[in-house]
Amino acid sequence: MNDTSRAQVVTPAEWEAARLRLSSKEQELTRARDALAAQRRRMPWLKVDREYAFDGPNGAARLLDLFEGRRQLLLYRAFFEPGVDGWPDHACLGCSLMADQVAHLAHLHARDTTLAFASRAPQPDIERMKARMGWAMPWYTITDSFDTDFGVAEWYGTNAFIRDGDNVYRTYFINDREHEPMGATLGSLDFTALGRQEDWEDSPDGYPQVPRYAWLKRHDEYGPAWRAAHPTTTESANHAHRD
Repeated sequence: MNDTSRAQVVTPAEWEAARLRLSSKEQELTRARDALAAQRRRMPWLKVDREYAFDGPNGAARLLDLFEGRRQLLLYRAFFEPGVDGWPDHACLGCSLMADQVAHLAHLHARDTTLAFASRAPQPDIERMKARMGWAMPWYTITDSFDTDFGVAEWYGTNAFIRDGDNVYRTYFINDREHEPMGATLGSLDFTALGRQEDWEDSPDGYPQVPRYAWLKRHDEYGPAWRAAHPTTTESANHAHRD
């Protein structure tokens, strides 16, 4: 990013006026998100009539068991299995990013909600990967057609379930960019001057941009070699803070 493409440098008063203009739009967006969430809470429920089977740390488990006694379940289908890039050491890049962003589960548990991951990898591989990456969420092995039946056979996604006694109902489903509010990294980058630095973004000419997710690595793979291969991003970020 050169001096001619950098954002305008202004006085404190001008900067505050610009911030307030955007702040009003942030508030509009917050209200729009609240309205969408209200519609989700009014979604009809779909009864799950089949008893799906998983393998977990404690052996065989039903979908009902994944709730761990709580009323709600968020079940994220992560791609960690033969044929996935990174196997057998890693899950896919996007799923690894999602796992890195899972907050302390006690906060969800306080609202009677369980978050769990599911893949087709055997449990020994899952436990080895979780230990290596420092992940603590429950992670199950899919052993039947759950992924096909719930829209996550070829792409990641989160299914939301609720239970009434032993009856389980599907209440919502998200995939692709709809997951972004569940993690902190991408949303945090949206508040920065350079944004995500991806080529789909509407940024000023000359800002560093790469194809979507081209910069993404697993958290234990960033290091000197990666930084040496991405000098433009690093130098541009440093340049943006000058003056």
